[in-house]
Amino acid sequence: MKFFIDTANLKDIKEANDLGILDGVTTNPSLMVKEGITGANNITAHYVKICELVNGDVSAEVIATDLAGMIAEGEKLAALHPQIVVKIPMIKEGIKAIKYFSDKGIKTNCTLVFSAGQALLAAKAGATYVSPFIGRLDDISTDGMALIDEIRLIYNNYGYKTQILAASVRHVMHIINCAKIGADVITGPLSAIEGLLKHPLTDIGLATFLSDYQKGNS
Repeated sequence: MKFFIDTANLKDIKEANDLGILDGVTTNPSLMVKEGITGANNITAHYVKICELVNGDVSAEVIATDLAGMIAEGEKLAALHPQIVVKIPMIKEGIKAIKYFSDKGIKTNCTLVFSAGQALLAAKAGATYVSPFIGRLDDISTDGMALIDEIRLIYNNYGYKTQILAASVRHVMHIINCAKIGADVITGPLSAIEGLLKHPLTDIGLATFLSDYQKGNS
């Protein structure tokens, strides 16, 4: 399973990359604003900075919701760096845009997916990634993991190459359950990724080992 970090914070990206397990980055307009990055030129420059920090795919989201606008924005984003993946919303015009970019050999990430039917259309259109938002489904008392399971089954049934990129991942159990089901990628904050490192018995065991070592060498 690939690990992406969902942020526009360069420090967090570098820290995740330094772990040696980072495969890519996802971002969106909200995450850019959170880091104080506004204006088209500043945003595109920031995407390039992110690409220079990591080796894997970097999802860059279009703002337009009409087909011509998405195509124009997407082509500009794709031209910024070979690692850029054009992030397209799950709407009717978005599916058309994904098909256009797929035919051009440009990678895409279909975002804001909340149903298996949406994921099926994205795969049919040739999306590189599909991003079901599991945390947001959990927020409305719907099982986000059930959606990952449904998409995995459908993609396996027909051999779709579209990768399931579990988004809106918020904690360790989201990651573990996605791994059990067979999501191709998870994207989440640094805290969720680093949470996998933690277990109280590891801390207790290490403290005991170090204490015993000190006793034996005092």
